[in-house]
Amino acid sequence: MIVVMKPEASNEDVKHVVNLVNDFGLKENIIYGTDRTVIACIGDKRHVEKGAIENAGNVEKVVPILAPYKLASREVVKEKTAIEIGPEKFPLGGNRVGVIAGPCAVEDLDQVLKTAEKVKEAGCIGLRGGAFKPRTSPYSFQGLKYEGLEILAKAREETGLAVVTEVVSLDNVEAVAEFADVLQVGARNMQHYPLLEALGKVNKPILLKRGLCSRLDEFLLAAEYIINAGNKQVILCERGIRTYEEYVRNTLPLASIPALNERTHLPIVVDPSHGTGHSYMVPAMCRAAVAAGADGLLVECHLDPEHALSDGAQSITPEGLTEMVKSVTKIAETLGRTL
Repeated sequence: MIVVMKPEASNEDVKHVVNLVNDFGLKENIIYGTDRTVIACIGDKRHVEKGAIENAGNVEKVVPILAPYKLASREVVKEKTAIEIGPEKFPLGGNRVGVIAGPCAVEDLDQVLKTAEKVKEAGCIGLRGGAFKPRTSPYSFQGLKYEGLEILAKAREETGLAVVTEVVSLDNVEAVAEFADVLQVGARNMQHYPLLEALGKVNKPILLKRGLCSRLDEFLLAAEYIINAGNKQVILCERGIRTYEEYVRNTLPLASIPALNERTHLPIVVDPSHGTGHSYMVPAMCRAAVAAGADGLLVECHLDPEHALSDGAQSITPEGLTEMVKSVTKIAETLGRTL
């Protein structure tokens, strides 16, 4: 349930309600809005005396949360959440659309530094790159691991770009959190609940990718695990789902963007690289994603896609990235947004 405080409610009023909520065995989550404070109450509500809370000082109303996901729901937070990422604190989820680009995998220092420079020149806000690479085949390139994290940190130092990289297991949460600005949860790990709970203890933004065969409710409940564990900085990423189609690697369901915007206050980015698997499709899907209401884009970009160690077929070149950003900027401007 949600306890909505009156605009004139003091900090003492809020503290009193929190104590009441705790007395009933519920966990509180306080959201400070522009006009009033809302207290989301999570837990078993069968023994809660609703009237006792409603009669507390400066409580406006107590209402149930109908969605199975509570803290991620628009019922709890009406306004869109903007999450600041990177050294420049870009507000992802605000009026500006952010583009994050880079290679699928970190291959070497020279490659990453040159790519980061091109990504920065194109007008992007972040550098993506996998240091740990969970691959379908055990014989595929698995990433440079800890050396890769150090390379990404060097690129951030030289460009100011936010570093986005994947955390694949509980064992490397601490290391990735030390080097990255945004920790990515891959599609295969969307329902790795111990990992999600561990990331709830990290004080950095989490980019959560939708699972290959997951429904939107399952996607939002995965985000709920992270928020409920203490980290409200969750960014959703639509990266396509597996269907029977063969002309694409995955089917990118852009209808999920307005559907998610209707259900959640969390920012939404789209990964058209994994969503299609073909570089020639990426610019068009970027434009379509922004037109549909996406807050950001996660794009694979490689200096030499033909010789990439991972996912070269879906990686655009730096020149293609620059042209894509220009076209996306025009789409955003028609909707009253900027890059």
